[in-house]
Amino acid sequence: MKLPPPLSFLPPLPSPPRLPRLPGPRLSSALVGATALELAVLAGHLITYPLGLTPERPESPEPPESRAGSAGSAGSARPESPARTDRPENAPSRPLALPVTGDPTAPAAAPPVVLLHGFIDNRSVFLVLRRALTRHGHRRTASLNYSPLTRDIRAAAALLGRQVEAVRARTGHDRVDIVGHSLGGLIARYYVQRLGGDRRVRTLVTLGTPHGGTAVAPGAGLHPIVRQMRGGSPVIEELRLPAPGCRTRFVSFWAELDQVMVPVETACVDHPDLDAVNVRVTGIGHLALPVHPAVAAAVREVLETPETGEADVPVTGATSAA
Repeated sequence: MKLPPPLSFLPPLPSPPRLPRLPGPRLSSALVGATALELAVLAGHLITYPLGLTPERPESPEPPESRAGSAGSAGSARPESPARTDRPENAPSRPLALPVTGDPTAPAAAPPVVLLHGFIDNRSVFLVLRRALTRHGHRRTASLNYSPLTRDIRAAAALLGRQVEAVRARTGHDRVDIVGHSLGGLIARYYVQRLGGDRRVRTLVTLGTPHGGTAVAPGAGLHPIVRQMRGGSPVIEELRLPAPGCRTRFVSFWAELDQVMVPVETACVDHPDLDAVNVRVTGIGHLALPVHPAVAAAVREVLETPETGEADVPVTGATSAA
């Protein structure tokens, strides 16, 4: 007798439902390109880094007649407002000599530009930007190196204030412009907003600066100044305080692919009392901001734009610079 196959009397089991395919991690071509550019910039900067370890060679002050011409063409001096009292008590008051380089025949109305680097960096990071400013904008520039051992943004801001006074004394200009990369922009903003620097700074341009604090803070447990760059730190909270009457114009360049600014919008200036414009930069990351030619051209254009009170050409933001 032929036996039936085992279990042939059981109905067939239903096939399991098909689960939706979960999207895996996909790297966009833009992110891959930006990462490759970041690595290239880093490799190039390691080569030029030793060039910025030494301070700039001091330059002799301008003659009195040149200073008088500069001051006259720059307009009447603004009245001095009382000094603020939130200056660090241990900050020395002796002004430091800061050399100024560039075209001495530059238009007298154009303020000098002070360049301020980021964390564990030096003035060599601004080689491309500096060349763009001096060659095309005929601007005089000055770079400040602050020690990587600096432990407090407030102290670094006080040092910047003394350097700004040295530039004013050397050039005869009443105000300056500042360009700061990353931590340098945060130091400059603290000087402008909390130490009365708005009397001295016409325009502050920041490149990839954590205005709202960043969640990416490598070495935060080792270096106190890195902890100050994190969201919710006392320094970041100070910058959220009211700043009525601030006279400085802020222009912040933020990169969509900046992996150091988390979230990327933290590199935008968001304060109701500040005259701020945020410029979106596409296709590049954090390290490329101070060296990309398109960004350098955009920064030069910003610094060449008169203040709103001087002309009817206001700066427009939320545009792509690269």
